[in-house]
Amino acid sequence: MSTEPQASLIGEEYEVEVGPVAHGGHCIARTAGGRVLFVRHALPGEKIVARVTEGEEDSRYLRADAVKIVEPSKDRVEAPCPYAGPGKCGGCDWQHAKPGVQRRFKGEVIAEQLQRLAGLTPEEAGWDGTVMPAPGDKLPAGEVPAWRSRVQYAIGEDGRAGLRRHRSHEVEPVEHCMIATEGVSELGVERREWPQIATVEAIAASGSGDRQVILTPREGGRLPLVELDKPVSVLRVDERDGGVHRVHGRAFVRERADGRTYRVGMGGFWQVHPQAPQLLVEAVMQGLMPRKGETALDLYCGVGLFAGAIAERVGETGAVLGIESGKRAVEDARHNLQDMPRVRIEQGKVDQLLPRTRITETDLIVLDPPRAGAGKQTVKHLTSLGARRIAYVACDPAALARDLAYFREGGYRPRTLRAFDLFPMTHHVECVAILEPVERGR
Repeated sequence: MSTEPQASLIGEEYEVEVGPVAHGGHCIARTAGGRVLFVRHALPGEKIVARVTEGEEDSRYLRADAVKIVEPSKDRVEAPCPYAGPGKCGGCDWQHAKPGVQRRFKGEVIAEQLQRLAGLTPEEAGWDGTVMPAPGDKLPAGEVPAWRSRVQYAIGEDGRAGLRRHRSHEVEPVEHCMIATEGVSELGVERREWPQIATVEAIAASGSGDRQVILTPREGGRLPLVELDKPVSVLRVDERDGGVHRVHGRAFVRERADGRTYRVGMGGFWQVHPQAPQLLVEAVMQGLMPRKGETALDLYCGVGLFAGAIAERVGETGAVLGIESGKRAVEDARHNLQDMPRVRIEQGKVDQLLPRTRITETDLIVLDPPRAGAGKQTVKHLTSLGARRIAYVACDPAALARDLAYFREGGYRPRTLRAFDLFPMTHHVECVAILEPVERGR
């Protein structure tokens, strides 16, 4: 076997015709010699010049950017954001596509992943093939919805705030991020300098108006005196232990969904689109249809969003167990649901803690796993509990499809699948699948 280093192809250019969209925010193309290219900033059907950004002579595939559009697609628009394009900010994948086309692409990716990884057609998954925009996000081409309520800025060596370039640690300085909510923009992070700081995470809670910044100093760096354009609480990440600590103001922000207020502490997880928590709660509750007196599991429960919603509906004779691995999230969930004595929140990894609960049956399950999905062993355990319905909230269609295949092995199939475009201009999409035992039918 040869150990000689392979020649890099970075910078090589190929004129190609662009093929279908693929999972990850790019399209597939092939060179005249048969090399596979994953190309960003292109659209299916276009003829382009692609410049290689990653890959060597023996690479199975190359990554590339479309640096010249020879024959544009009718679906192409000029990117509204000046920081979108080859070699620039890596946050948005589809600024150059019409909004409706972006949703169509996401639907094509979901369908391809379902077929390839789960062997399911859209009809078999109970899905009509559409990806629905969030309220207020259905804008004409050339306009960008301001939806991101949490933005992590990278700070360059010159102290200026920016965003990471695609698959890079390099910083693209920005004066304004178009997808940031008004609350984030009002903080003015981009308008000041951040000496000795590595990252600034800006948070604007949509339900309360709370503002927060989380500062990560460079190694050996000191926190600057923070004077932002709005009242704001300040947290810092300790370089020694990675922990988040309060510097000034509240250690949490308050969010609203389903008629309740949720405390989210120390930069903990909360959906970044202001409409997402309510949309997802409604989709999950409409799918599960909780009944008074039922029992339920909420896995990867975060600060208790779904646990609280289910508990309201199963009432005082029902019971809900939430499992979450993050210590602070568990503390928040217990605080948020302290008025519900029939809700219990336990800390631990789902795959380790769930078997130790000795629970042998339950009526309902909701799971919102991380991007990697729940995995075969956890799904196998869930299918043994006899739930009449299971709600699976997924931020990655590939992980969803893999887990749906495992659920099918355990006797469950999708009753319905809904897809939501909660991350406009990016390739990300959120799905809610409702599953039921096969013998119940539709």
